[in-house]
Amino acid sequence: MDETLAELGEHIQAHLGDALDGYKVEYGELTLLARASEIVQVVRFLRDDSSCQFVNLTDLCGVDWPQRDNRFDVVYHFLSPKQNLRIRVKVATDEETPVPSIIDVFAGAEWFERETYDMYGVLFSGHPDLRRILTDYGFDGYPLRKDFPLTGYVEVRYDDEKKRVVYEPVRLNQEFRDFDFMSPWEGAEYILPGDEKAKTN
Repeated sequence: MDETLAELGEHIQAHLGDALDGYKVEYGELTLLARASEIVQVVRFLRDDSSCQFVNLTDLCGVDWPQRDNRFDVVYHFLSPKQNLRIRVKVATDEETPVPSIIDVFAGAEWFERETYDMYGVLFSGHPDLRRILTDYGFDGYPLRKDFPLTGYVEVRYDDEKKRVVYEPVRLNQEFRDFDFMSPWEGAEYILPGDEKAKTN
């Protein structure tokens, strides 16, 4: 399988040239490293080329690497039912540089791109309706960024008594718990609840 994926990677690299920074086959999956400015050309080739035929956009998401200059990866997952293959495409960007939208090639990317913008703050140029999709209209920040604080922002809920939406400080309703992940099959060093009645030799 890895040989098939490596051959496909070479084929794609040969046709796309400088649009790709390379490819790799790891864990039985082919990943293309594309330049953000060329993403539309890359996904159009993946859809239209007879050796590829990746006609299904399965997912589009973000990844935050705060220690990098281009801290975000936008990750695209495609499926080719004809070739029975999956492929991943990654592009890197920062907080201010928009990634071209792929809606003209895959119309289903619209909500995926909105979600990536909402959760990470990644901008997509050419998107017809780039606004929040999961958080509230006045939400401040991007919740899946690594530097997003756990507390200090407000949460929104509908108050049935006041008959309106209210904003309140975020609070954690559950105390921190310390879990013991020792397997009971290996024998715990203490009596497990319910075992106190068991006979001991």
